[in-house]
Amino acid sequence: MSGRIPVQVRTGAPIEPGMHFVYILRDEAGRHYIGMTSDVENRLRQHRSGGTQTTRRMKGELALAASASVPSKHEALVLERKLKRWKNPAKAIEFLQSL
Repeated sequence: MSGRIPVQVRTGAPIEPGMHFVYILRDEAGRHYIGMTSDVENRLRQHRSGGTQTTRRMKGELALAASASVPSKHEALVLERKLKRWKNPAKAIEFLQSL
């Protein structure tokens, strides 16, 4: 991959105060990271700049593979845990894209 990948947040609705997102990142080697945030663009910038421990092991450019909005932080945490338990990034991406 060359150059920056633009961030495209799939929300299906306007972003409202208190809204949170579950997102999946993919690196150039095909590894994935699942996380949650209230600001996807800012969080992606943090990951790309190496400012987070969670994605320092990832190689090359990070791309936003999928994201979905949920109305609360609690719902985002529950969904993030569910997707991480699946151990199958392709299934998790497909699920987020269906929301």
